[in-house]
Amino acid sequence: MAARNINLMKKLTPAEYQRYARHISLKEVGELGQQKLKDAKVLLIGAGGLGSPMALYLASAGIGTLGIVEFDRVDESNLQRQILHSSSEIGRPKIESALKRLSELNPYIEIVTHPVRLSSENARQIISNYDVVADGSDNFSTRYLTNDACYFEKKPLVSGAILSFEGQLSVYNFNGGPCYRCLYPSPPPPELAPNCEEAGVLGVLPGLIGTLQATEVIKVILNLGSICSGKLIHYDALDCEMTSVSVPKKEDCPLCGDNPSIVELPLEEAPKASLQALEISPKSLEKIIDLVTLIDVREPFEREICLISEAISIPLKELENRLQEVPRDSEIIIHCKMGGRSLKAVELLQKHGIKARSLAGGILRWADEVDSSLAKY
Repeated sequence: MAARNINLMKKLTPAEYQRYARHISLKEVGELGQQKLKDAKVLLIGAGGLGSPMALYLASAGIGTLGIVEFDRVDESNLQRQILHSSSEIGRPKIESALKRLSELNPYIEIVTHPVRLSSENARQIISNYDVVADGSDNFSTRYLTNDACYFEKKPLVSGAILSFEGQLSVYNFNGGPCYRCLYPSPPPPELAPNCEEAGVLGVLPGLIGTLQATEVIKVILNLGSICSGKLIHYDALDCEMTSVSVPKKEDCPLCGDNPSIVELPLEEAPKASLQALEISPKSLEKIIDLVTLIDVREPFEREICLISEAISIPLKELENRLQEVPRDSEIIIHCKMGGRSLKAVELLQKHGIKARSLAGGILRWADEVDSSLAKY
């Protein structure tokens, strides 16, 4: 991050000297460093699990301008890990909940809200106004979009990701270092990508990874210590292990390599007709449910929470070894929690010559549109 002329910075007020006294007493930070934090503009992608600790700690640290991109609303299932929000905010836009909490936490900073979904149309325009970007998104499309936009706008990107009991962290596009595509050149198909809603996540895990991200943001602003660029930190909560692997800048990277194939932000693809053809809506399934074989590929503990009584249970990880249990004399419909695992099951069955369709949106959408008595998780 380029240093700014100290004369252009907004000087610390007496109240800020008192608030940030423990920072200023650090010789590696000092008054000049705290002024740099006040002058910095940081953009957070998301105000959820990772965005919550990042927002709280960066606001507390005195980042002068904190931007947040978020379009979702607070759901009760968020509160197990998204500590920026509270029970009284359920149903409220997360961006409003975040603004209220952060303004109360530190009245000396500016919070800029972007209540939109990040897209190829707005990403570069939004990101261009900030010095550092921290990605707390929960899907691959946003992760790649953020990385690409940061590369084109020459902004360092502090990236974090979590799933189940594991998390990872790295800094991309920093001083000529590698980008996210150097590590993962292209995203997996949407139907095969894991997510926290399906796989679950330990509530405290985003607190750890998000706090590490906030730390790297501050280090980038202050040009302090060893920045987590060119390496990937992986944390396994179950084994209490944190490991680091090298992430070299690749000459053949499709984005930042010597002969890039990506020279502008890729346009977002519309849903593929082939994917839609593999799905059936809850309302359509309701009409024919007595004529089909419905297979639930969730884990047994999930069926204890809620189930569609007509479904037989074959967990996805057991499906290939239990193909003999899949009937051949009726149409096969697969369902899971949200639709991801069921699409994987459909793909598996097709490889074995068995036609099947997936319940779009899984049992959660079934609960919304057909049977509201089912518990949602």
